[in-house]
Amino acid sequence: MKKDLVKGMSHGIPIMLGYLSVSFGFGITAVSKGIGPLWAFLISLTNVTSAGQAKGVDIIEAGGTLLEMILVQITINIRYSLMAVSLSQKLDKKFTTPHRLAASYCITDEIFAVCASQTAPLTPAYMYGLIITAVLGWVSGTAMGAVAGQLLPAAISSALGLVLYGMFIAIVIPPCKKERGVLAVSLAAVVLSMVFHYYIKAVSDGFAMMICAIAASLAGAWLFPVKDTEVAEE
Repeated sequence: MKKDLVKGMSHGIPIMLGYLSVSFGFGITAVSKGIGPLWAFLISLTNVTSAGQAKGVDIIEAGGTLLEMILVQITINIRYSLMAVSLSQKLDKKFTTPHRLAASYCITDEIFAVCASQTAPLTPAYMYGLIITAVLGWVSGTAMGAVAGQLLPAAISSALGLVLYGMFIAIVIPPCKKERGVLAVSLAAVVLSMVFHYYIKAVSDGFAMMICAIAASLAGAWLFPVKDTEVAEE
């Protein structure tokens, strides 16, 4: 058990280092929108989702409804449920229901990628080691960013706040270069978002985001379907 825990923690170090810089940006962004450092820290501790948290603080700043917040988070984070279903096929027999519930707390893109690459069955200790290290980086980065956002000049805080959005761009560009369908869906979402922002202002930002994401995804699935042979090869 100790060996698996240490192994998980060692595999989580690169994730922790990456999370430090990204969550630092989130901390600064949260403070700039009127959220205190303690609340920013608690948001990161209880969510561990960069895109979800970024959009969440936007909704809070805009005074959005609880229903809007719930629907936005489901739209953004539903992929984590699919990742969890996929990882459930790789779990060791030691993974009882309580362990499954505990591990589901932190199924992120990076943790999923690391776990999916493991050849041996995933044990609870390994998953906990991975999660503890990653979450430590995420919450500590948020705390440092939130504190820095209160101390640094506004111009510097605004510049550092762009780190979070830079991460989103870094995630989207590589697949856009490889897949025409991904590029088309991304551009469609951007265009729709601009239409809502400039011409359909009656719709709140949260609902506009959901409409753009769902509409662009459905259009992409219709125009660029993935063939069964392609899925089998992957």
